[in-house]
Amino acid sequence: MAVNFKSNFKINGTIISNQFIDDFMASANGEYIKEYLFLIRHEGEEVTVSGIADALNHTEADVMRALSYWKKAGVLDEEAVTKPQVSSAVSETACSGRPAAEEKKEKPVESAGRKSYTPDQISGLAGDEDFSQLLYIAQKYMNKVFTQRECEVFAYLYDGLHMPTELLEYVVEYCVQGGHTSIRYIETVAINWHEKGIKTVDDAKNNALTFSKDTFAVMRAFGLSDRNPGDSEREYMDKWFRTYGFTKELVMEACSRTLTATHSPSFPYTDKIIEGWKKAGARTMEDIRRLDEQHADRKKAGGDKGQKTAAGTGGGEYKQAAGTKGRSGQNQFQNFPQREIDYDALILGQLTELK
Repeated sequence: MAVNFKSNFKINGTIISNQFIDDFMASANGEYIKEYLFLIRHEGEEVTVSGIADALNHTEADVMRALSYWKKAGVLDEEAVTKPQVSSAVSETACSGRPAAEEKKEKPVESAGRKSYTPDQISGLAGDEDFSQLLYIAQKYMNKVFTQRECEVFAYLYDGLHMPTELLEYVVEYCVQGGHTSIRYIETVAINWHEKGIKTVDDAKNNALTFSKDTFAVMRAFGLSDRNPGDSEREYMDKWFRTYGFTKELVMEACSRTLTATHSPSFPYTDKIIEGWKKAGARTMEDIRRLDEQHADRKKAGGDKGQKTAAGTGGGEYKQAAGTKGRSGQNQFQNFPQREIDYDALILGQLTELK
């Protein structure tokens, strides 16, 4: 007896192209893949940027970056999403040769070393779809319509430094989320990333993650882990880790010596220790140990005239920075002139003035 059954359940699924999996998925950001899958799921339907953002718990800027990425990769067509209509209007008003009424009196400001862009040049760039999208996303993040000055900055970063739009969009996101909406701050961060060779959003995220871990380690070492670092504290740590390129191990050692000497957290004191090491050319803990030995030899030889420094075990690094000799008689840092400066007394005097 033959039996013929039919299932009551209709298969309702989304088919993903093997070509997408084989050729595009591996190299794409995971968040971008989410946006793509959402669009394929709703192919043929009218979707908006805000709708995608709400569904995926992303920002509209995240969605715009993903759409731009897939469009450039040739995966999505222009009709794949309904773009916000305010995009072209915002670019036209803020950055064209017809400035808004409130910015007619504004005089263009040119930063040192930055190419100046005229309103006509910016208006020409506004015809570039990538630049226009960059301005839209940046203005949305900063919740404002750009002045001529702000348009000039983005024109320089995009056209002058040739920074990718995705990276510039992330610069704005990174700064705004950190509470910084000043165009000068955003420009400084962008140029800093450019000079460090950061070319992708992943590079920037890795750089930020490493810096965050290092700053947390410093705050914890100083017993300040119950709060976020202040602006001046961030500036110090940015100099140690990013400008000087010191490792976390060396900075932790400087923090430890600071606490030994002052019995309390002191970013200025730690900064003086690290500056001394930098001037001496010290880059590793072995270099620091060598400097300590040289300082101990100086004390034995009566170089300090029996004077006990207030910095205790942390005081040696300053005198070694001046270029003293060790047991072997060989100066490890002969590129620096020989000086007889009591750095410990100098530093403590400066700290007293700061109080």
